Amino acid sequence: MKAAILHAPKTPLAIEEVAVSKPRAREVLIRTMACGACHSDLHFIDGVYPAPLPLVPGHEAAGVVEAVGEDVTALKPGDHVVTCFSTFCGRCEFCVTGRLSLCVSSSTKRKKGDAPRLALDGQGVHQLLNVGGYAETLLVHENGAVAIDRDMPFDRAALMGCAVVTGAGSVLNTAQVRAGEDVAVIGCGGIGLAAVNAARIAGARHILAIDPVPAKRALAEKIGATASFAPDEEGLKERIVELTRGGVHHAIEAVGRISAGELAISLLRRGGTATIVGMMPLKERLSMGAMDLLAEKRLQGCLMGSNRFPLDIPRLVDFYLTGRLDLDALVAERIGLAEINEAIDTLRTGEAARSVVVFN
Repeated sequence: MKAAILHAPKTPLAIEEVAVSKPRAREVLIRTMACGACHSDLHFIDGVYPAPLPLVPGHEAAGVVEAVGEDVTALKPGDHVVTCFSTFCGRCEFCVTGRLSLCVSSSTKRKKGDAPRLALDGQGVHQLLNVGGYAETLLVHENGAVAIDRDMPFDRAALMGCAVVTGAGSVLNTAQVRAGEDVAVIGCGGIGLAAVNAARIAGARHILAIDPVPAKRALAEKIGATASFAPDEEGLKERIVELTRGGVHHAIEAVGRISAGELAISLLRRGGTATIVGMMPLKERLSMGAMDLLAEKRLQGCLMGSNRFPLDIPRLVDFYLTGRLDLDALVAERIGLAEINEAIDTLRTGEAARSVVVFN
């Protein structure tokens, strides 16, 4: 099968023929139908976050199950599925307490010394975040995929594997926004737009979208934001405090920059919570001032929307199919695998919401 492979940081991906192993116990072979180009991929492609090489990037994908290994009970050939990189073991402390996204068990991976799932000229090829979605075929643990309604379009289903489950989950699961509360979303890429949409579903009162790109602000207002602002707008904090009569209850940071995190904290009302979703630089720190602490403001992290994806993804599919979740607006362009490097260059500009690789 063809796959886009990263051989060295900050170099173009090479489209090459890769050998795929047969599924072993509890593994699922999936024919990829679509995979989103997520900004998180860029962190690994550019070497900001470490990753073993050679590597197939891509981690939000959807497809059709072609074969299953022994002991697979949740999926069968022909199922339409969404993959999710927060593969869970089902047995550790995090899993049994319902925090599946925090599972770090190695039991869902092949053991050291086993034949690799993917190989190039006999050498093992790594799958980014256990998915490797920029490929015609995926081989994952059964707990890394979930069956979805067959009416769900693949190009929009793929976005649920990261952008949507993360953005919506940050609002519904991590922040647990309640009806009538005010929410600010900083950054209106795929994750931020999903957070805006989820805030509308949750019944938030003011939903304030903040992004430097006018087209993204307009898109945010289309899918649920009640107002939008540029982050460098003069008097931004004062305007939002006045509009919300004291600041927002929740600020969702979906950029991955310290300045965006600081802005999130500054927009909070007393007792408000800032939820940091973006992948910030590894060596930088985000801090709170003494007055913020005295005001009982809270700062919390968020990994993949605190998801329980076997439950969350089918529910999000239902939200889409019933018209409550707008994913159509998130897809900026549909491309072939051969155009993946152009999509990655687009990620660097931050202009488009989402490019989606569509496979024949």
